[in-house]
Amino acid sequence: MSSLASKVSKTATSAANAATRAPPQGGILEGANPSKYNPSSPLTLFIIQAAIIIIFCRLLHYPLSKIRQPRVIAEVIGGILLGPSVMGRIPGFKDAIFPAASMPVLNMAANLGLVLFLFLVGLEVNLRLFVNNWRVALSVGLAGMIVPFALGCAIAVGLYHEFSHEPGTVPVSYGVFMLFVGVAMAITAFPVLCRILTELKLLGTDVGVVVLAAGVGNDVTGWVLLALCVALVNAGSGLTALWVLLVCSGYIIFLVYAIRPCFLWLLRRTGSIQNGPTQSVVGITLLMVLGSAFFTNVIGVHAIFGGFLVGLICPHDGGFAIKLTEKIEDLVSVLFLPLYFALSGLSTNIALLDTSMTWAYVIGVIAVAFAGKIVGGTLAARFNKLVWRESFTIGVLMSCKGLVELIVLNIGLQAKILSTRTFTIFVVMALVTTFATTPLVSALYPPWYQKKLEAWKRGEIDWDGNPLDPHGKADVSGKLQSTQVRKLLVFLRLDSLPSLFTFITLLGGDSSLRLNKVHRLRSEAETGPIPEGDSGEASQKSSMGNKPKRPLEVHGVRLIELTERTSTVMKVSEVDEFAIRDPVVNAFRTFGQLNNVAVSAGVAVVPESSYAETITGKASDLSSDLVIIPWSETGSISDALLPDSAENRYTSGPHNQFILNTLANATSNISIFINRGFGGPSIEPMPRTLSRTLSARSLKGGHEITSAPVVDRSHHIFFPYFGGPDDKVALRFVLQLAQNGNVTATIAHIRSLSLVSTEPPQSPEVAPVAGRRGSISRQASASQIPTTTITQAGAERDEAFFKSLADSLPTTLQSRVVFETINTTRPLHSTLDRAKAEVGRTSMNAGDLVIVGRRTPTQNIRDELISMLGELGQLPGSGSETRKSLGDAAQVMIVGKVKASVLVVQAGPGGVGD
Repeated sequence: MSSLASKVSKTATSAANAATRAPPQGGILEGANPSKYNPSSPLTLFIIQAAIIIIFCRLLHYPLSKIRQPRVIAEVIGGILLGPSVMGRIPGFKDAIFPAASMPVLNMAANLGLVLFLFLVGLEVNLRLFVNNWRVALSVGLAGMIVPFALGCAIAVGLYHEFSHEPGTVPVSYGVFMLFVGVAMAITAFPVLCRILTELKLLGTDVGVVVLAAGVGNDVTGWVLLALCVALVNAGSGLTALWVLLVCSGYIIFLVYAIRPCFLWLLRRTGSIQNGPTQSVVGITLLMVLGSAFFTNVIGVHAIFGGFLVGLICPHDGGFAIKLTEKIEDLVSVLFLPLYFALSGLSTNIALLDTSMTWAYVIGVIAVAFAGKIVGGTLAARFNKLVWRESFTIGVLMSCKGLVELIVLNIGLQAKILSTRTFTIFVVMALVTTFATTPLVSALYPPWYQKKLEAWKRGEIDWDGNPLDPHGKADVSGKLQSTQVRKLLVFLRLDSLPSLFTFITLLGGDSSLRLNKVHRLRSEAETGPIPEGDSGEASQKSSMGNKPKRPLEVHGVRLIELTERTSTVMKVSEVDEFAIRDPVVNAFRTFGQLNNVAVSAGVAVVPESSYAETITGKASDLSSDLVIIPWSETGSISDALLPDSAENRYTSGPHNQFILNTLANATSNISIFINRGFGGPSIEPMPRTLSRTLSARSLKGGHEITSAPVVDRSHHIFFPYFGGPDDKVALRFVLQLAQNGNVTATIAHIRSLSLVSTEPPQSPEVAPVAGRRGSISRQASASQIPTTTITQAGAERDEAFFKSLADSLPTTLQSRVVFETINTTRPLHSTLDRAKAEVGRTSMNAGDLVIVGRRTPTQNIRDELISMLGELGQLPGSGSETRKSLGDAAQVMIVGKVKASVLVVQAGPGGVGD
């Protein structure tokens, strides 16, 4: 008996020790299963769940993005596939990966992300857009809500009697159910709508403005109605619901008139509006979001409404809303949102759509969703005098449900207004309407129709497409025949601004307007009081003469990459305000004002794949005589300064493709500028200087190397003329540049000798030949590597064009421009040798320039090019993309390391008059 008591005592002691001992820390090393849910440490399973959801949704989004579908489609479909509809049917999958005990943790993380996302939605909503277009926004928004709300109430009758008493629901009155279904039908997904409009490049059109303005009002009204619906469900009686609405209304007034002024004062005090939010401001803002979500949740309104309200009261001045969005958007969109929408999919069970009646309601709900929005939006837009096709497009866009609809449905499911079956019906409707929006809009409102409609509204064509002013159209196309560049379009890149400024100064800058100013008091003493509003310049007009005209107009276009981030979409919708703050655009405008150049600049936020189309379209709209595109200093399409990647400058596939697409679609003369110290040093990695100290440590030098000012502001241009339309345009451009007193130019006609020639090789010595007006003829040494030339008639025309310009050289240019002729059987070798002799002779000037035509008409020089590139050390096959982009002559100049910048010119379809 005593032994039995001893054993019992030992067992109890060991059990007590086991209870107080820490759990094993070896994890899988001690045989633990990481996927097993542990309530005391749920992080391991949460990481597994999050990783599976994110990877799965990303993989699904890749093919869907090719057909322009928003990411929410992939996230919901991913959740459906992971849920009971597909993978949930695998034995043990749900219990291993998504056990019921772990769902509260996943649900909490997803709902926290949802609150932050609704805060971003509130930031994205710019109420100014609604106010500025209130008439059309109000009519389209109201019609786009009233009609589908009414149809939703109608179909709610059948849904209520058929599905409202299923398991998982609570008894609700028909009025509450009807209100919820009406809201679900009337809601429009504003965030997804912004992305679709941006993707289809409709934000700047009448359709885009109307849809966005109406979407703002629709979004705000929808959330208010949803808050009302949730309040009615949560309230125990009608009086309680009334109190909830009154408290919520008072809270909104408190936010607008008490919190917002204090928040604005804090932002101005910390400089967050001008310079972006500080870390403290971001922390305070997030506390406001969480506090607002807490308050709305405890009064019976969903927490997401509180986050949305804080987003609405944040200012858009100075780009604050955009900069704040950039701080938090990636974490929300990459981690939290996929969790939430995957949860929607996990709650969706397609298998419940198992009866003919259920599928009838699926089709009926989809039909009502489309019909209500399309009919309401179309009629309202037509009432505002938009054409029928525009009106239909607006109606289709307003039918987009997207992620906002899914949020509404999840709230209904959590509030047990909807059963799982009804929830699945509405999820299918949301997927179909969102999926169909992009293809329907693309079919209804294609780019060719947009251009036709714009031309019709401007009065350029009639409705059938016939020009109303054919003579005016001829005048526009005739601008390509001009011998002078009067309208210049430049692609503004941060890394190329110094060289672009120098180039524009040569073409149009005028420093002759500098005045010797006279103090106002001394001027009054001599001429009497100066009238109010006159700054004194009138008294000096006699010294400066009439104000000269500004013959050159320079338009700059700044391209910002459009990504899937919310902040870039906000930049598109606020592009005019964003352009005012952009430092590159501001530097360009300031340069124009200080150098007497008429400039204008704009910002376009487009995908990188649309950069070329945007530039060529802008050039066509402005009827530009010439487009200048700076070659990337780093090889990247974006203009981020990355000196360490400068070795990829000519080998970047995306950048070469961008240049090729631009040249292929150009409707005007276009040029590519490769900067090598033209007006400023090219971007190269700074040497890291180390100095030995007394402590035997090598430290980086603390003194920066200063750059001496440019004393000699001259430029020398070398232009090899082969013939053809590109060289004719380039020749006239060289002569225009030479009109600047700081420019000298050597223009060499490269005459490629025929393969069949009875004349002996010419002496390598170069002798001048008689010419007119400063023209000089030179001959280079011949070679055993022959090339053929273009047709005899074409060669004669090219030579006649060259001689005509040489003979008509103005007297003012004869001292600075030299024409010469080089006869050679090795045109590329001779061009490179002559270029090295002409440019880079002094390192003290403002930079030399080699101008070449892109499409060299000389035939059969490929063998010479290949052998020449080998002689210069380029590996076989390398540089082929650069050659396609820039042409043979330019590649020789680059590989040959000519000490000058290079400008490659391609003539537009109109060419240049002979």
